[in-house]
Amino acid sequence: MDYSDEVLTLDGGRRLEIATMGDPAAPTVFFHHGTPGATPFVRENAALLEHAHLFFVTVSRAGYGASDRLAGRRVADCVADVRAALDHLGRAEYVAYGHSGGGPHALACAALDDRCTGALSLAGVAPYSEDFDWTAGMAEENVEEFRLALEGGEAYVAMLEAARPIFLEATPDTVVDLFGGLLPPVDRAALASAESREVFVESLVRGFAEGYWGFHDDDRAFLSDWGFDPSAIDKPVTVWFGDADAMVPPAHGEWLVEHVAGATRRFAPGEGHLSILPARAAAIAADLVALAGP
Repeated sequence: MDYSDEVLTLDGGRRLEIATMGDPAAPTVFFHHGTPGATPFVRENAALLEHAHLFFVTVSRAGYGASDRLAGRRVADCVADVRAALDHLGRAEYVAYGHSGGGPHALACAALDDRCTGALSLAGVAPYSEDFDWTAGMAEENVEEFRLALEGGEAYVAMLEAARPIFLEATPDTVVDLFGGLLPPVDRAALASAESREVFVESLVRGFAEGYWGFHDDDRAFLSDWGFDPSAIDKPVTVWFGDADAMVPPAHGEWLVEHVAGATRRFAPGEGHLSILPARAAAIAADLVALAGP
């Protein structure tokens, strides 16, 4: 798999944790991990490398892992870190690919970076709006999390302070039960192998290693102005989603398909938040290759 990671020091002194996986001779895919998470989550894409020749680059978003926090960040603010990571690696054009909470960040790249040739959102979040029942269909755990995140303040911080040690103590034997109702049977089955659970746990533990601010700032960014208009994206976007997803319900995918001009709809009946990737690996890999262009 050729996975490797390192920590950069950006202009101004902020640290940025980056990782790569795959063949550097292949087209570049910048992977935006989910919420919460960190660089090891890129390894969940190993299945895609069985179907396509790709080179993955990723970062731990600001506040996760060894990446220093960028207080008050918006979704759009990820683009500068993407460019810094790619410049360090000597990469130019790329496809932006985001899973779950990484979806909005992939769209930001398509909207704001001329080096991005297109984006793929996998079970990705849609913008928050009072005109859109944003939490409808989510498991109770997510409904409560986003209720507190929307309000902000002491109650939300207290929830994160309580959650951090629980995530840090997660093991491959406990991680499935840790997520409770967020994982329907199809997603629990996707975590049946020890290897898949190990990647999941490593990513969570790395994400919370130095605090909970990455999680905090992701949630607040999703619920605020993203810093760009998804409907103004003029590059190809592919939107994948399933109807058994208790974290990001299918209504989010449908919203993105309806509002992002020229978006391609990829609906995966019966798939959940995690199962969709291994179940549709060949087709997702083909879409990434197509988005990379000739």
